[in-house]
Amino acid sequence: MAIRTILTQGDPALAKACHAVTRFDDKLCSLLDDLKETLADAGGIGLAAPQVGILRRAVIVMPDPERDEMIELVNPEILAQEGSQDGWEGCLSLPGMWGKVERPNWVKVRAQDRYGNWFETEGTEMAARCFCHELEHLEGHMYDEHTDRLYTAEELDEILSSEEKEGKKLRRGRRKR
Repeated sequence: MAIRTILTQGDPALAKACHAVTRFDDKLCSLLDDLKETLADAGGIGLAAPQVGILRRAVIVMPDPERDEMIELVNPEILAQEGSQDGWEGCLSLPGMWGKVERPNWVKVRAQDRYGNWFETEGTEMAARCFCHELEHLEGHMYDEHTDRLYTAEELDEILSSEEKEGKKLRRGRRKR
């Protein structure tokens, strides 16, 4: 296993559609293992093969960071989606920047494992957001295409702090009634 370099926005590989994985061999297993190690090292919750310069349809997602479980998705596709949610997203290929993005609240994904076996998985909220975000990388797209503005980490901290203070004021106001 090896930690690979994560490409950043502007690298041509991030704007290209990926090819389907057709060979389920040691090379694919090494790629998936490297993606896992790279993701763990970077502290992210998802990583797609094109983010390390490999134009193949493979991603690693950690849909529930508290469980510390990574799911390998090879040749993934979204089968169904429902609902809507707005939330903040960042990307290892756009370090230090954040944007508010609308995503489905629930998605169902069909993919293959490292051995070529098909399976389905689904997720809500953060998991749904993560699946959508990573699968977009396979088509040469990034989340910044869905947001009006990118924010620095400092700006995001200010916004979240402000929202938290406002939320506390609203909760206090409701109790007085």
